[in-house]
Amino acid sequence: MLKLDVVILAAGLGTRMKSSEPKVLHKIFDKPIIDYVIECAGKLNPENIFVVINPSMNRVVEHLKNYNVKIVFQDEPKGTAHAILCSMPYLMSDNVLVVNGDTPLITPETLLKFIDIFQNNEVDLAILSFYPERDHSYGRILRDNKGNIKKIIENTDMTSDSQSIKEANSGIYIMNAKILELVKNIKKNLKKGEFYLTDIVEISVEKGCAAQAYPIAKEDELIGINTRYELFLATKHLRDKVVKQLMESGVTFYDIETVWVSPSVKIDKDTVIYPNVFLEGDTIIGQNCIIYQSVRVKNSIIEDNVQIKDCTVVEKAHINSGSTVGPFAHIRPETVIGKGCRIGNFVELKKSTIGDSTKAAHLSYIGDAEIGSNVNIGAGTITCNYDGKKKNKTIIEDDVFVGSDSQFVAPVKVGKGAYIAAGSTVVDDVPSDALAISRTPQKNIEGWAKKRRKQK
Repeated sequence: MLKLDVVILAAGLGTRMKSSEPKVLHKIFDKPIIDYVIECAGKLNPENIFVVINPSMNRVVEHLKNYNVKIVFQDEPKGTAHAILCSMPYLMSDNVLVVNGDTPLITPETLLKFIDIFQNNEVDLAILSFYPERDHSYGRILRDNKGNIKKIIENTDMTSDSQSIKEANSGIYIMNAKILELVKNIKKNLKKGEFYLTDIVEISVEKGCAAQAYPIAKEDELIGINTRYELFLATKHLRDKVVKQLMESGVTFYDIETVWVSPSVKIDKDTVIYPNVFLEGDTIIGQNCIIYQSVRVKNSIIEDNVQIKDCTVVEKAHINSGSTVGPFAHIRPETVIGKGCRIGNFVELKKSTIGDSTKAAHLSYIGDAEIGSNVNIGAGTITCNYDGKKKNKTIIEDDVFVGSDSQFVAPVKVGKGAYIAAGSTVVDDVPSDALAISRTPQKNIEGWAKKRRKQK
């Protein structure tokens, strides 16, 4: 494998994004743009990865601490060639791969193929090129009548003659030490007042260096993100790619145009995904599941034969096999639902463990609780877990029946097999097999309603 450094150009301020957030920190699904590029570069096993940024990008500096990369500051926005000059004092390899920080869809497979071609053809400078089918503003590859590259023509410098050129520049280069020295010869573009790295091609050819462009990239890999619309296009393309791969592995999607599935999500065969579903983060979904419409699942594990019904949110939770959740349920972080459970409509679970075959079918809040197996949670049940200073735990052991409209003022424990009468407020522990009942005596005042109506 060729030894090389990778330089990621990410100093653009992204003014067209109309945002206070640096462009490269805008997210595709749940990951910033720059992360895709860094992770792709890391799969090439380079000697070093350098990220060139503007010194004002404090949030980018903080974010890059998550990666083993070296930061290079480009003090002034003087163009791509100037960015390379800023990184040159720190480079440690004779060969450098230059990529853009705003092209998150470029794949390691394409870059590895590009590196192999560079190495096998023994050229000094290689340009990754492609043939776009959509309208674009990429520079064009100008070749001589023998097919050798002569120069790159920027879109702003196009003439009527060059408009017919189809081959486009991706902005990705590999260059050796000889070419890096020639970067110093690039002159400022008079129209833009910047130093364009694209000029290195013409300079290299004039100096007799071996330069060539290789049209091996796909257009969709090279979507550059400068606007919110381009961010959407990149996200959509990645979604389509992920969904297609999942369908090929045995997952059914009813409407691929309305689902959004992060690349980090894993789904097993014979699972069915309805429209308007969002699956994000490190979510794992097992076999034979049904995810109904308008569900959002993030960073959660859903085991085999689970049904998540309409309009349910699941975050950082674990749902064991055979359970049904929803519709309109909210499963909050650190919740574990056992096997064969039924968590119904308008039920909210937070930081709770639910035992196997337990049911909470309607309109309940269970927070900071340990619920055993085969428990019935009646409609309107609430664990009163917060005392104004701290969260307290409710423990309900196996085989407990909880009547509707019950409240548990934590900390409290209900023993195995106990019954809680409907409408009770439980403030003390309940022994196993006991009946807990907490109600004021009912009083009927005869004729009261009739008298009230006469007063009106």
